[in-house]
Amino acid sequence: MTLLYLIRHGRTDWNDAGRLQGQSDPPLNELGRQQARKAASALEKIPFQGVYSSDLRRARQTAQELVERTGLPLRFDRRLREIALGDWEGLAAVDIAARWPNEWQVWLRHPSLARPPGGESLPELEARVRAALDEIAARHDGPVAVFTHLLPIALLRCRAAGRPLDHIWDLLPENATWEVLPWPLSGSAHSA
Repeated sequence: MTLLYLIRHGRTDWNDAGRLQGQSDPPLNELGRQQARKAASALEKIPFQGVYSSDLRRARQTAQELVERTGLPLRFDRRLREIALGDWEGLAAVDIAARWPNEWQVWLRHPSLARPPGGESLPELEARVRAALDEIAARHDGPVAVFTHLLPIALLRCRAAGRPLDHIWDLLPENATWEVLPWPLSGSAHSA
């Protein structure tokens, strides 16, 4: 059985400032680098068969700490990126709410129906992340480290728990934490 260790990247200055990152590419800050080292230390004894990462810098930098300890190659997959937030990227929630009040309320109350202007929807995010994870799982029969982002992990937590995507805000992971899920998910048939 393939076990996916879905690891969220460490903190960035944008996290600290409350700015939505999406597919923008800020690096880890000092706390984020410390978190990445701590996560790598906790994970390094697991006999990972592969290490994969989003190609965004914050995920790559977090993953690099683990591969330096294990000697495993690091493979990148753009499909593991955070959701594309379009015009909202780099903005704080208060600024988004002021400029796009209706869209922001849909995002908060019914995220499964929302699409940020110029961005992608949660169902689109789910389709690309699942496609990547299906391919990764097909290559391995055992534990695999996958460095990714807030919403891909929260979305998969929803599906694993059999909860609708509108509950995604209840299942957000902290920076540099991980979720271990068997693949394919058993609770994945729940509708949006």
